[in-house]
Amino acid sequence: MDGTCHIRFSADCACRTLFDEIADKWSMMILTVLESAPHRFNELKRCLEGVSQKSLTQALRRLERNGLVAREVLDTSPVTVRYSLTPLGLSLLPPFKALYRWTWDSLPEVEAARIAYDGRLQRA
Repeated sequence: MDGTCHIRFSADCACRTLFDEIADKWSMMILTVLESAPHRFNELKRCLEGVSQKSLTQALRRLERNGLVAREVLDTSPVTVRYSLTPLGLSLLPPFKALYRWTWDSLPEVEAARIAYDGRLQRA
């Protein structure tokens, strides 16, 4: 190999946009939480420590737009909205779980690499 890039990540590629919209931390966490059962907005917010209302709303809208989450308005007083995974959303869970498992399994090695890196920076 001559070291040139054989894979192109075009800025206008639709896959790149989709990847950006589903691979952020809140989207991944929302999909994981919804795996067990549908949740109302505030239930999701309680499950996702640190998420703001705005970030959760934006992530849910992106996931709904991409067909990964279904939004159901329930006829209650006051009106309740419940979110659930679609079949497409369910199909995304195995790769997300594999990535999460990798982060969990590799964390000690990653932390050691960080310490070594930071040590080299301090000596430089």
